[in-house]
Amino acid sequence: MAGRKRKKCKTSNYLISIDPTDLSRETHSYIGKLRSNILGTRFSVYDGGENPEKKPFVKECEAVRQELAAVCYEKNVLGLKGPRKMTVIIPGMLATDERACIRPKSDAETLLVRHDNGNTDNLVTLVNKSPSWNEQSQSYVLNFHGRVTQASVKNFQIVHPENEDYIVMQFGRVAEDVFSMDYSFPLCALQAFAITLSSFDGKLACE
Repeated sequence: MAGRKRKKCKTSNYLISIDPTDLSRETHSYIGKLRSNILGTRFSVYDGGENPEKKPFVKECEAVRQELAAVCYEKNVLGLKGPRKMTVIIPGMLATDERACIRPKSDAETLLVRHDNGNTDNLVTLVNKSPSWNEQSQSYVLNFHGRVTQASVKNFQIVHPENEDYIVMQFGRVAEDVFSMDYSFPLCALQAFAITLSSFDGKLACE
């Protein structure tokens, strides 16, 4: 997969493709997008379906885009250096082991607004695991079991708040411009890739 930041957009807007040499919406390689708010603190992940606001007359429900995930980074209003805090909201899993299909027709139906309003039906909320302070290295650390080898503010592990031992996803630096990513159920590859892409975006209110 590959991501490209689209130009001339008011907010950060990334196109996600399965062909790193052809990053455009007009091809079959286009599979989704990642969009942020103005501050770069809240992100939404969609598949390659149609935006109902731009094409309000899309008749077939299957043609309307699915929202696959939302990512919230906690604002750092004090400007203190320290670990980022992030929340990941994804559609829940049905009894058939299929992902709940969420196709918001308006902002009120999005994962972020539903989460803000306490409407958790068919939603799963995940958080990043809090790192511990290491006196020897004078830094915050997480145990990546050898999968991450260099310190970075972008390093993170995603867990369920009620079971911090089950790592749903982890991401971190292994070389100057090289990162490793591991993910597991209930995430899919597109969800995981988009979540990592959000960590690279500049965050005016978090840094």
